[in-house]
Amino acid sequence: MFIIGLLSGIISGMGIGGGTILIPALILFGGIEQHVAQSVNLTAFIPTAIIAIAIHWKNGNIKYKLAIWITISGIAGALIGSWMAIGLSSRTLRISFGIFLMIMGIYEFFRKT
Repeated sequence: MFIIGLLSGIISGMGIGGGTILIPALILFGGIEQHVAQSVNLTAFIPTAIIAIAIHWKNGNIKYKLAIWITISGIAGALIGSWMAIGLSSRTLRISFGIFLMIMGIYEFFRKT
């Protein structure tokens, strides 16, 4: 679990999203169901985000007007997404998450920088 947390923290600090590592690792290696893995991910996200924000703030990388609007809409999205996730079976949630990761992986692979 230490290695999973360490890798998740590194990915989170890079701004990629530690859940891409943490959620599948908890399910595969920890035997934890999808809903619990996502809850652990969200809980672990808080302190890692605080550290990453402090470093990015120190380096002047935060655009506050953009961050405020994304935060407001993100809160609304989190409420909707949490409500939806509670209504889904663990299997359906896991498949949906896998499809999302696959689509994002394909996008990242083919996008032009």
